[in-house]
Amino acid sequence: MSNLSSLAKSSAIMTAGTLTSRILGLVKASLLAMAIGVTAVQADAFDVANKVPNTLYMLLAGGVVNAVLVPQLVRASKRKDGGEDYTNRLLTLAFLILAAVGLIATLAAPLLVWLYSSGWGPDQMALATAFAYWCLPQLFFYGLYTLLGQVLNAKSSFGPYMWAPVLNNVVAIVGLLVFILMFGTDKASPHGLSTWDPGMIALLAGSATLGVVAQALILIWPLKRIGFKYKPTFGFRGVGLATAGKVAFWTFSAMLIGQIGFLIISRVAAGASVPGEGNASNAAYSYGYLVFMLPHSLIAVSLATALFTSLSKNAANKDTEAVVGDFSMGVRMVGLINSFAVAALIVLASPVAMIIAGDGREQAMAVGLVIIAMVFGLIPFSANYLAQRVFYAYEDAKTPFFIQLPQVIFQSLLVLSASIFPNSVTVAIIGLAMSLGYLLAMILSFTLLKKRLGDIDLRGILTAHMKFLVAALIAGIAGYGLLFFFPDFALSGQWQAFVSTAAVGTLMLIVFLGACYLLKVRELHSIIGVVAGKLRKQPAH
Repeated sequence: MSNLSSLAKSSAIMTAGTLTSRILGLVKASLLAMAIGVTAVQADAFDVANKVPNTLYMLLAGGVVNAVLVPQLVRASKRKDGGEDYTNRLLTLAFLILAAVGLIATLAAPLLVWLYSSGWGPDQMALATAFAYWCLPQLFFYGLYTLLGQVLNAKSSFGPYMWAPVLNNVVAIVGLLVFILMFGTDKASPHGLSTWDPGMIALLAGSATLGVVAQALILIWPLKRIGFKYKPTFGFRGVGLATAGKVAFWTFSAMLIGQIGFLIISRVAAGASVPGEGNASNAAYSYGYLVFMLPHSLIAVSLATALFTSLSKNAANKDTEAVVGDFSMGVRMVGLINSFAVAALIVLASPVAMIIAGDGREQAMAVGLVIIAMVFGLIPFSANYLAQRVFYAYEDAKTPFFIQLPQVIFQSLLVLSASIFPNSVTVAIIGLAMSLGYLLAMILSFTLLKKRLGDIDLRGILTAHMKFLVAALIAGIAGYGLLFFFPDFALSGQWQAFVSTAAVGTLMLIVFLGACYLLKVRELHSIIGVVAGKLRKQPAH
């Protein structure tokens, strides 16, 4: 119970930070929709430009850093100097690579915009490229944020890494508010392709980049507080970086395969954008994916981050039983929350879409359909994410690569088939293809993990998820029942959508927790036990 209590405390700190960040992220997304629209061509231009540094970062550093750094630092901490010299060399090498890649990417802005768009006219390409020149420096600072954050995580200081994006969102929100005050909303004064000047571009894209800069630099303070002092250290041969390089190679290869798949998604989604028709395209895909990622980021990422250090230590000590115990507990805890999230987002897809993407029933219905299609893949997506962390804890990035490869091939074939459907449902078909791809990846991961570890408590995981899904079905029926009494109210405006989401979501949560309690879901009872224990320990006033 003490292990669960410690994990719950760490996860709660990170979840609180992520929740705050995600709420502000939704505010930011809503303001962005207000400022430049959702289905308009300028919205797609900014979406692609702002998405390219995220995409490149995930390709070149994100997955590599997450897979390499924590296990390497945990193992290096056993050295006489506590791993200080190794950490400095690893960080120095990473900083140099990030700086070089960031500079090259910024210079290659026109090529990158062309790669992630499809069928755009010269004016839209020019606007997207101008945005990209301002956005691409984000690449270096995203990398800096993750490097510093993983050093904190390896030292079991989890909170700052998850709270730093709050500052990013605050800076971006201020930038959007200034933009709206200076240039008006897209509805009041449409920001067509011909209306953009250098000042407008600099304010919108520059404030987005400034937020990422702030997110990275704020981590310097907590690092100093825990006593970490970075000293640039060169000389990368003969110091044990070969294993890190091998893991990085396979992780990079997996990310490359994944980003090829994402490139296909981006181009097919962009092809659904037809001026004047208001179809769901790249921007709508991004809003749908934002909602899809919310429960995963809140629970799976927070829990996996807290577990990863423990998994790496247990893997280094060859304690297989502890690794299996941590993995099973993690998958079940995440599954409990995700099962409710799936039910809630299916029932409330369109109202949630209206909250973040603005007024417009047709627009909300289009984005809502994308959310529903994507959310079916939430449970396998998070489960596979946790399985990957077990492989990484054993310094094995080769196996995840060979899981990613068939997933992306299968998913990409389905995505390409989406283009044969009407433009109005293309992005929803893409979302469904992604869900099926995540399911395939989870099956492969669990199969290979079981082969490696001998046992992964598969029976316990499946039994728990059957109970979760029964409870989610009951909660979903209750949610639909309440919506039935005011079907038009929920989509009559943003505040009505918010009220509907809050009311129906609260009812569904109460029903879901009640059903889980009656079904004797042990994960819920464990959480109740931890909370009750904490409350009993509180001093009386």
